[in-house]
Amino acid sequence: MNKTGAQILVESLLAEGVDTIFGYPGGAVLPIYDALYDADLRHILTRHEQGAAHAADGYARASGKPGVCLATSGPGATNLVTGIANAYMDSVPMVAITGQVPTSLLGRDSFQEADITGITLPITKHNYLVKDVKDLARTVREAFYIATTGRPGPVLIDIPRDVSAGMAEYEDPGPVQLPGYHIKLEPDPEQVTRAVRAIEESERPVIYAGGGVINGGAHEELLRLAEMLLAPVATTLMGLGGFPGNHPLSVGMLGMHGSKYANYAVCECDLLIGVGVRFDDRVTSKIEEFAPNATVIHIDIDPAEIGKNVGVDIPVVGDVRCSLRKIIERLQPRLESRWRDKIFNWKKEYPIEYVENGRLKPQEVIQEIYNVTRGNVRVATDVGQHQMWAAHYYSYDRPRTFITSGGLGTMGFGFPAALGVQVACPDENVVCISGDGSFQMNSQELATAVHYNLPVKVAIINNGYLGMVRQWQELFYNRRYAYTEITGPDFVKLAEAYGAAGMRVTKKSEIREAMEEALRIPKPVVIDFPIEREENVLPMVPPGEPINKMLG
Repeated sequence: MNKTGAQILVESLLAEGVDTIFGYPGGAVLPIYDALYDADLRHILTRHEQGAAHAADGYARASGKPGVCLATSGPGATNLVTGIANAYMDSVPMVAITGQVPTSLLGRDSFQEADITGITLPITKHNYLVKDVKDLARTVREAFYIATTGRPGPVLIDIPRDVSAGMAEYEDPGPVQLPGYHIKLEPDPEQVTRAVRAIEESERPVIYAGGGVINGGAHEELLRLAEMLLAPVATTLMGLGGFPGNHPLSVGMLGMHGSKYANYAVCECDLLIGVGVRFDDRVTSKIEEFAPNATVIHIDIDPAEIGKNVGVDIPVVGDVRCSLRKIIERLQPRLESRWRDKIFNWKKEYPIEYVENGRLKPQEVIQEIYNVTRGNVRVATDVGQHQMWAAHYYSYDRPRTFITSGGLGTMGFGFPAALGVQVACPDENVVCISGDGSFQMNSQELATAVHYNLPVKVAIINNGYLGMVRQWQELFYNRRYAYTEITGPDFVKLAEAYGAAGMRVTKKSEIREAMEEALRIPKPVVIDFPIEREENVLPMVPPGEPINKMLG
């Protein structure tokens, strides 16, 4: 039986297990939206295409399933670009579907035409321009396979209007056959042997864990390895939740805004085991003084990451969970460790703390949110100072409970991502920790939250500044606050205007009651926390300094 390309697209999405699409309609995707009218697929109409991309991203991070977003051609497609780039930098499985002008008008600067495959070439694992309706089902199958296998990432499918309106017979395309695309799951036995030998010979091992642990479902193996070696575990921002934050061996986040004890441990270790990490600049800072005395083992599924930033002594290329299992089965547990005891002493000597002065502190807000929820919540953040405070003062003990923009550092990510998390986890509490600057970038998604009754609770850490930029201006530009003071609306009234609930908290004593009340309200809630305006995120590694030279 013949079907339209749009109907074939819907059938193909259902065959991939898709249950939700985040999107925004337009002329070039009208055939697709007509097919969605009768489809057994949930469509979430966001109020901006960027919101759709970030919501699909949050959905994917929380569920482990690929997120799907849909936009029309031209400006609709280009509005997805930031969200696609964000997913690419953080290795998030996503399939972005865009409409396109008819094939006969391609390359003619037609109305609402944009070369979206060319634009997104550097920020996707792969992308497609489908020129024949007969290729559509196979393309969808390949796109989901590429997005979810190996190192995950976004794939874009651009569909001209005549392809989505064209007719063809739908047939299941069968298994994917991609001769040039190979995933190495099993690590090389010789490299595993070398890694085991280096671990056995080490006295001061440190495990450095990133988002690959969560993507690879390797959190249990990571815990086992750490406990066998009695080794401290430092995580990246993306790795939070991959190792229990309340575990005695956890030293929290490392790098520019990492804990002192995590950074000291890395600088003094004799073995650094990088697991699912990129060795990015926010972690390493001055590369030549990063783990200067350590043998470096790097375990990652992406061979392109091995040695890209930091020299690696023992590369272990393969699936992270499989690789850790191969290593663990050949190790003997350690019964005692002076190194572990030294780490414990550092944690007591250099705690992450702040000075109370009677004014509302952001750290107090985050701590009280944790005290109320006790980890029984999914946390999404925007980007800035509040993001770092959320990393330090909330303990993430399960994977996929901390959703944030790491590599791209996208302001405006947190709230729409939180909506995607809530869609993926409808029976769980979801809290978005945002800043007054970040929240205003996609605050229109309050309409989406209210319309679909997505009861996300938003905590706005409101200092009236673009806080992280202001902090740099204070520390390195003689307090010349050039265009970082930001005015905003009355967030309580803004929330109420959209039909959400709004609150304002000005005292530490009010935080718990407000959070408890917010969690009882069965609809979106925005809580405005006007905080100490010039509070800084500390510790902080100044630019160009090694990570053991910290301010604060």
